[in-house]
Amino acid sequence: MRIVDAQIHTWGTGLPSNLSHWQVTHFTPEEAIALMDAGGVEAAVIHPPGWDPNSTEMAFKAVRDYPGRFAIMGALPLDRPESRGLIAGWRKQPGMLGLRYGFLHDPMRTWLADGTLDWLWAEAEKAGVPIAMLATDSLTDIVRIAQRHPALRLTVDHLGGRGGLTTLKDAAAMTHIPDLLALAKFPNVGVKATGAPGYSAEPYPFPKMQTYLRQIFDAFGPNRVFWGTDISKMPCSWGLCVKMFTEELPWLSEQDKSLVMGDALCAWWGWDRAA
Repeated sequence: MRIVDAQIHTWGTGLPSNLSHWQVTHFTPEEAIALMDAGGVEAAVIHPPGWDPNSTEMAFKAVRDYPGRFAIMGALPLDRPESRGLIAGWRKQPGMLGLRYGFLHDPMRTWLADGTLDWLWAEAEKAGVPIAMLATDSLTDIVRIAQRHPALRLTVDHLGGRGGLTTLKDAAAMTHIPDLLALAKFPNVGVKATGAPGYSAEPYPFPKMQTYLRQIFDAFGPNRVFWGTDISKMPCSWGLCVKMFTEELPWLSEQDKSLVMGDALCAWWGWDRAA
């Protein structure tokens, strides 16, 4: 079974603006590799964080230095007209799989709702560029996008929740689940099962969170649910994040585990790790 983390951040300068992340001035790909090896994680997708302006260059270097072990979900400024012309060639950059945005705050949340970003969905669909999004309060808006752009692969981050941007735990952090499950009827929508331990007030193996994972899995299936950690804000080790899925979820068959733990993600985002 190949184990591929759907989301990590790496950075070389600055403290994370999100206080739920480790408050350290660097978490480099080299540091990540050491922890991945210890935890049995074969590869990871880097989402360059905004608090380090050089984080994207660092991610490209990681792709070069560690072939097959890192890929990237990047971002373009959505308020600059010149960004539109870059989407067609976006995946030609080494290691670049797609785009990732947060839609939790204005103006991004408003742009998602009012059609300002309709050009983005159209251009990304045409170019075959997947888009991941943190959009807890806008899950119903994704219905419209998924319907209009059936060839655009959309991925909802962090079980549909706010990840480390909330201090709510367990049921209080999962009130959005009905809206998330409603998206399962669209075959072009998947879910990152990233950061589940961070939503839990319980110790390992985080039993209450397992209930929500089962609901999501039953709705979306093994080809559209992707394990991951967002490791720099997890309350446990990489190894325990892996073990939670591979040993504590008896309803996952061995074939399901292979898909959820990495194979499905690589297929969904078109990551040919041997290329």
